Amino acid sequence: MSPPLARLHQTLPQLVLRTDEDSLRHYGQDWTRYYPPAPLAIAMPATVAEVQGIVRWAREHKVALVPSGGRTGLSGGAVAANGELVVSFERMNRIGSFDRIARTVQCEPGVVTAALQQYAADKGLCYPVDFASSGSSQIGGNIATNAGGIKVIRYGMTREWVAGLTVVTGAGELLELNRGLAKNNTGYDFRHLFIGSEGTLGFVVGATMRLTLPPAPQAVLLLALPALADVMRVFEVFREGITLSAFEFFSDQALGHVLARGHLPPPFEARAPFYVLLELDDPAHAGDATALKLFERCLEQGWVLDGVMSLSLQHARELWAYRESISESITPYTPYKNDIAVNISRVPAFIASLDALLAANYPDFEVIWYGHIGDGNLHINVLKPSALPLEAFRDACEQVNEQVFALVRDFGGSMSAEHGVGLLKRDYLSVSRSEQEIALMRSLKSAFDPDGIMNPGKLLV
Repeated sequence: MSPPLARLHQTLPQLVLRTDEDSLRHYGQDWTRYYPPAPLAIAMPATVAEVQGIVRWAREHKVALVPSGGRTGLSGGAVAANGELVVSFERMNRIGSFDRIARTVQCEPGVVTAALQQYAADKGLCYPVDFASSGSSQIGGNIATNAGGIKVIRYGMTREWVAGLTVVTGAGELLELNRGLAKNNTGYDFRHLFIGSEGTLGFVVGATMRLTLPPAPQAVLLLALPALADVMRVFEVFREGITLSAFEFFSDQALGHVLARGHLPPPFEARAPFYVLLELDDPAHAGDATALKLFERCLEQGWVLDGVMSLSLQHARELWAYRESISESITPYTPYKNDIAVNISRVPAFIASLDALLAANYPDFEVIWYGHIGDGNLHINVLKPSALPLEAFRDACEQVNEQVFALVRDFGGSMSAEHGVGLLKRDYLSVSRSEQEIALMRSLKSAFDPDGIMNPGKLLV
């Protein structure tokens, strides 16, 4: 054990520290897989006092800190590749006091998203933020990245559900932000600075999360479409005619990778170029007739080729599996991901331009399209050919990035809609942020993290 680590162990004797190779590899990376992990050690605090002690030690010994939650991020935000101390919050996983009147619950940062969802359901309520990684992602990480997911069109991002935060800053200070209040008009709301900050200002050590009433019973509709341009036409028809909780799309190439795993049967007799999955209100099956009419309208226009509607809760889960299995099914191909967004009114024109750009620039790579297109968010995944070295593949993708992000800039969009900036997109921050904004972001980081120890190199250069 190095002298600094020995000092940390002496200062915090109850703190769990791991230095074995398996732990360093496991906790030192996220899903990006572009950066070989090389952390100093893994610290696993169980209390707020231990987190404060870690930060104070890090300031004294000038050791960088990297937060670790479920490590399901896709931008390198949780990567420790330069001798940083990883701070894993998986031992701080308790759900605390519940306020039924306020519909809030206190959580430690290591609470898994699905555990909070189940807790809310057991109380007759709902935590509606959801994504494919809900079984492993953690609330602290969701807050640090302002995670979105599959139901943003109805419930918004994680930000909408954070009533209060407890944070430890890069100076080791403990701050209570907003204290769960519904109204608190007393100046700057630092809570919102920490939401989406990717651990660069400090660590979330507690959160008061809002819950809501469960939605009406939901039905799921999976549709096969002949063309990418038809996706938003179908969206407009259904959004005007029925209450949507989710509107997802994916390409036939994406479905092909899901089916290749052998876990699911083909959803239709004949394959189609594109698919959309809708989740919609269906109280006592009253929505069936409405959904059928909307489907028939799209069918008549030639925007839809086929469709299937869930017949039970289990059937709905099976239909969702076609969409939620995509990311896992392509992970072995080390995909280069672009997570971009534009205003939904500009999606059709943006898609047409982007489709032409990708076809021209990625002729030899397989490109997988999917995303939460109902909120303007597209996920473009370029798969690495097995024979191509990782660095050569990444260089090729980054050359095309310049054109992709130029298009995003022209459309007034975001170069990172929900995955965060991290390491992978850090050098492209100016696509979505002005020089003045970036300068202010640096000033804020200096104020909260005077020694620059909090997740350095992520988000900001």
